[in-house]
Amino acid sequence: MEALLSEVAKVTTIEEAEKLLFAYIDPSELIREALKLSKYAHKGQTRKSGEPYVIHPILVAAITALISSDESMVAAALMHDVVEDTDYTIEEIRELFGDDVAFLVEGLTKIEVIRDEELIPSTSNQKLISSALTFRKMLLLSIKDVRVLVVKLCDRLHNMMTLEALPPHKQLRIAEETMVVYAPIAHRLGISMLKNRLEDLSFYYIYPNAYGEIEEYIKRNSQNLQLKLNTFIRQVQNLMLHNGFKKDQFEVIGRVKHYYSMYQKMQRKGIGIDEILDLLAMRILVKEDIDCYKVLGLLHINYKPIISRFKDYVTLPKENGYRTIHTTLFHDEGIIEAQIRTYEMHKTAEFGVAAHWRYKSGGREKQEVNLEWLESLQYQNESLEEFYALAKGDLFSDDISVFSPRGDHFTLPRDAVTLDFAYTVHSEIGDKAVGALINKQKASLLSTLKNGDIVRILTDDEAQVHCSWLDAVKTSKAKEGIKSACRQKIRACNRLSAINIFGNLLERPAEELESIFEESSYKESLDNVTDNRQTYREVLEQLIHRYQNELSDDFSYPEESVQEHFTFIANKPIRSIEFDYCCHPKIGDQIVAFYQDDKVIIHHKLCQEAYKKMQQHEPMIYVSWVNNKSSRYQLIISLQNRKGVLADLLHKLALMDLNVLSIELGITSSETAEFCKIEVESKEKKSSKLKEKLSKKFKLIDIISLNDAYKH
Repeated sequence: MEALLSEVAKVTTIEEAEKLLFAYIDPSELIREALKLSKYAHKGQTRKSGEPYVIHPILVAAITALISSDESMVAAALMHDVVEDTDYTIEEIRELFGDDVAFLVEGLTKIEVIRDEELIPSTSNQKLISSALTFRKMLLLSIKDVRVLVVKLCDRLHNMMTLEALPPHKQLRIAEETMVVYAPIAHRLGISMLKNRLEDLSFYYIYPNAYGEIEEYIKRNSQNLQLKLNTFIRQVQNLMLHNGFKKDQFEVIGRVKHYYSMYQKMQRKGIGIDEILDLLAMRILVKEDIDCYKVLGLLHINYKPIISRFKDYVTLPKENGYRTIHTTLFHDEGIIEAQIRTYEMHKTAEFGVAAHWRYKSGGREKQEVNLEWLESLQYQNESLEEFYALAKGDLFSDDISVFSPRGDHFTLPRDAVTLDFAYTVHSEIGDKAVGALINKQKASLLSTLKNGDIVRILTDDEAQVHCSWLDAVKTSKAKEGIKSACRQKIRACNRLSAINIFGNLLERPAEELESIFEESSYKESLDNVTDNRQTYREVLEQLIHRYQNELSDDFSYPEESVQEHFTFIANKPIRSIEFDYCCHPKIGDQIVAFYQDDKVIIHHKLCQEAYKKMQQHEPMIYVSWVNNKSSRYQLIISLQNRKGVLADLLHKLALMDLNVLSIELGITSSETAEFCKIEVESKEKKSSKLKEKLSKKFKLIDIISLNDAYKH
């Protein structure tokens, strides 16, 4: 890849681009015709740099040819902008090149249409959320044929290589989009050669100061680093030669790690570039699987390993097919990461899903690629904010391998908890989980798992899913399972509450009202009675009309009253208000009210004791927080890195009548700016109005409403 990209950077003419393309794929009739059409369609068009536009699709085709020998993909790469930028139609492409090529070109065109429609300009504070929407649609599109996505990644790589011709604000937008959308997909598809280049190129434009700091350090220390690397490579080569390996049976390759991976480590550990010990990495390629373990033994016997960083993906491959042994070794004054794999594993690691496309027996055979893991990443029902958080969790995270007692292994994100494992095994097991044994020791469902743990889930048909678990789990499957259970629980609570409220109001048996609701047209309205006063009034009017001849003489129409922090609708006196010992609802949480001897007892709606009382049909009344209740928001604010800036921020928030609940300093994006994540309470109900006020005082990056987490 490095050799090709080096040549790509030098190309300035159509002839040079063609020569490079045909160095990586034979000029078959299909490829020649696609090239001919692309040159004709783009004739007269130029890029921002001034060079002929057609050079771009030719070079994208060359990168595609390096990754895959699939002729349809290379032909589609040559024509990927034809339908969007010229007068040619998909029907004409289909007529000239067949269904397969037309299908790929159409998929590539759709991605651009989605991007143009959905991506907000870089001046907007919502750009990451917008990118997440593009991300989702691309994922859904890619499932139809992953080849579309591979070509798109090659297209994006060449665009990133030629970004200097664009103005700075466009460079930043495209780089951010690449980092959020394209690099994680390349990672998930296992195409590390694309993922690493996309990340480093994006890093250069997004965090230029940090990139420059790392580059300067590497250049300043390049001689010393190369000397260390060469010394270690020679030692390992000699070690293998003296222990039965022949010279033509293995290869040892060394490199300085990618800049963005260094930056991530600096941020994760809060250290400077000069404090990173493992800047160097080594890759050892052998012929057979068993040789990987022979090399591992030699390394661990002769160098002290850091066992906590050892991972065996040969025996336990990642979902995308990646197989390699990772180990980290102490060497002289520093440490070095070693990756051990076979030549075949190396192809899969570099080319990912594209390694599945091969020419066999003189004809092309396209192997089926298992994309179940990709299909599971469909967050159609999430809000954009939730989608971005879930996608980030599923696609950006490092992972661990844990085992069932039978030896089945499961891949989970780092910091996953036992409940994540339960839902990964099966959603029903997650719903029924009550405890676990981790390495035969009793553990809670929220215990953090470590690489290699053996986990057994204990289940019970009477298990209760707690909505508070939502923040603890890491996988989208566990989050969706908990949300689904909570939605069902809320719905059941709402229905029981409605029956008990109207039963108390009208002094009718709960069983009788249940029967009426089952047969009535307003059966579905019960879900909203306790949360919506209008629905409450509408259902009440219908019930009063139904029972008008049976109501007692002293029946009075319920009236609205405000006491302390609550609004009640009742036709009975309220002398006092109490909270029960079993739950402690905060302002803004969903609540229910039980009525007993002129006394109201407030519970959290999801309280277990409250649910038992609902099932026993104890009398209830309508309750809500008063209108001046606070709303919760999460703010992400950019701060200048200067003395007293945090105190100044908190003072200004207090003047705006915002109650700060928590504050977290985020990553440093440059030498002068930091991101700060703050949770606040406000009396302002509309996030748009609060956003407008905050934007006048601060550089607001994002605002997310956190109201009523149980409802989501």
